[in-house]
Amino acid sequence: MASVEECRAALEKLVEQFDEISDEDRARHVVERRLSCRISDLDVTFYGRIHPNGLDPFKEAPPPDGQQPEIRLTIRSEDLLALVNGELDMARALLGGRVKIDASLGDLLRLRRLL
Repeated sequence: MASVEECRAALEKLVEQFDEISDEDRARHVVERRLSCRISDLDVTFYGRIHPNGLDPFKEAPPPDGQQPEIRLTIRSEDLLALVNGELDMARALLGGRVKIDASLGDLLRLRRLL
C-alpha cells in the first residue's frame, strides 16, 4: 500500500503529464468538469478540476461551492502509482476492475482520447 503522500505526488505528476497534451487536443476533447479521485485502501479522496487550459492541482478538501464532481474515479493506492508511472494500462485497469470511473458516457469517451 502506498502512502497518502505518494498518492499526492502521483496526482501532481498526473497534472504535469496533462500539461504535455497539446493545446489542440485539449481544446477538442476537454470540457470543464470537477473530478474526484478516491483512494479506496487509504480512505482518502482528492478533488480537482479539468478544463481546456489544463488540470488544476488536486486537493483533499471538496470544492467550496459544494457541487458534486461530474467524474469520480475510485482506485487503490498502488494502482494509482502504477497508472501514473505508465506501468498499468488504463483500459486493462478498467476492464480488470482495478479502476472504477463514474461519469457520463460523453465524458468517458472524451477521457478515453486523452489517456
